Amino acid sequence: MSEEARDAMEYDVVIVGAGPAGLAAAIRLKQVAAEAGAELSVAVLEKGAEVGAHVLSGAVIDPCGLDQLIPDWREKGAPLTTPVTSDEFKILGPSGAAGLPTFLMPPLMNNHGNYIGSLSNLTKWLAGEAEALGVEVYPGMAASEAIYDESGALKGVVAGVFGIGKDGEKKPDYQPGMELHGKYVFIAEGVRGSLAKVLQKKFELRGEDNPQKFGIGIKELWEVPAEKHKPGAVVHTVGWPLDDATGGGSFLYHWGDRYVSVGYVVHLNYKNPYLSPFDIFQQHKLHPEIKQHIEGGKRIAYGARAITEGGFQSVPKLAFPGGVLIGCSAGFVNVPRIKGSHNAILTGMMAAEAAFEAIAAGRQRDTLEGYEEAYRNSAVYKDLHRVRNAKPLLTRLGTFWGGVVGMADMWTTTLLGGFSFLGTLKHGKADYAALEPASKHAPIAYPKPDGVLTFDKLSSVYLSNTNHEEDQPAHLTLIDPSVPIRVNLPEYAEPATRYCPAGVYEVLYDEKGGNPRFQINAQNCVHCKTCDIKDPSQNINWVTPEGGGGPNYANL
Repeated sequence: MSEEARDAMEYDVVIVGAGPAGLAAAIRLKQVAAEAGAELSVAVLEKGAEVGAHVLSGAVIDPCGLDQLIPDWREKGAPLTTPVTSDEFKILGPSGAAGLPTFLMPPLMNNHGNYIGSLSNLTKWLAGEAEALGVEVYPGMAASEAIYDESGALKGVVAGVFGIGKDGEKKPDYQPGMELHGKYVFIAEGVRGSLAKVLQKKFELRGEDNPQKFGIGIKELWEVPAEKHKPGAVVHTVGWPLDDATGGGSFLYHWGDRYVSVGYVVHLNYKNPYLSPFDIFQQHKLHPEIKQHIEGGKRIAYGARAITEGGFQSVPKLAFPGGVLIGCSAGFVNVPRIKGSHNAILTGMMAAEAAFEAIAAGRQRDTLEGYEEAYRNSAVYKDLHRVRNAKPLLTRLGTFWGGVVGMADMWTTTLLGGFSFLGTLKHGKADYAALEPASKHAPIAYPKPDGVLTFDKLSSVYLSNTNHEEDQPAHLTLIDPSVPIRVNLPEYAEPATRYCPAGVYEVLYDEKGGNPRFQINAQNCVHCKTCDIKDPSQNINWVTPEGGGGPNYANL
């Protein structure tokens, strides 16, 4: 496909991904160009059927990024209208809970001044702001391939390839796609982007000492009776139903028109291959502390997405010849705060300013060292630096003692300008390498779904509005098709059947219970990327399907 002749479109900057980082970059490029009295062409590609379709977050949003990007966003009607009014943190046992006094927590954990809302809705609004400035936004256009110039620099991407059948043959509606070339290309695909993976390897952007770390976030949106609704209420928990050695926790936010967002994050460095993050979340909703918020309500939406958790230590080199990584493609989530959209916006702005300066000076396709320098001197760097040991401590010491020592360390870094008596701890091995053989663990029996508070995967996927053209090449590819049955099943009880929150992977047997075979239900995929991250054999490679496929999140 890469040798096929295609039409090409030339832009000053091409941005892959219409999330907070990509749209913030596009808006800032147009802003600085207008300030300088210059013209700048900017294109944003989005693989979702519409902007926001694949965007999923908690979300309690720190508005500091928006305040810098669009200072009058409140007056302009941005869809963030529920300020945080109460903030609780609880440790759960099987039936009870203990609250953690807020005065014991570092100031950075305080949600005062933040807003609850839908990050999907916010990106839709940002897209409108970008288009009003002249940005060309193309939803339903998956960027499937990187293009390089004769020097090896990133030149652009191929987008909009449609009409290839499962057999690899061209169908009657085949479209070869277009090449979009830029003086600079911004990669803003979000967590574990398919192009970002390739580019990080090609340009050797990531060191070996601190691999990126991940979690899987699973979320539902509920509509609750008016008497149960507490607009602005924020509740975070750790503990049950996870054991102390398995990292994770929940979030629950009241916002909007009788909405409650409830979800669970499981750190993907867990050891037990029988663990199912989806079922952990469903079980969690049965706890009295959570049940009281949603009982009598109706579940109206569902989604799942991987989260970057490596933080400061895991940020790769951000700039390379012809391109940059921004937002979650690089991994700027502050794990203790459970926030990253503000940093995504700010890094998009920094990259935009560096690119405009370079273009104005007549440069193109070099390495934007100005972006790297801006990051090292930014609030984003400081934000991640002061919480840098929180994740490694949870991994080493478990949830309780890791949390206690982590809180003390964050107090230290806050009071002493970033200094920590622990220095900067390393993460160690990648998440997939943490999984242990099934022989070391017992299967886990989860409660059966009741259809009222707890549900199965397929009914959940239905609420994600996921859809894929079935006659297309699989976007969940196996490097070696024999590995799931030959290696993963006997050694790890094939964990893909449990870590996937959408029922994509199954092991099927014949009528006698023999001859197992591995089945991939790609049409169920919600693009969370967990399989690409957690497969213990690193045999699953997630590549982008045709544009417009996948979930279509509403208010998530």
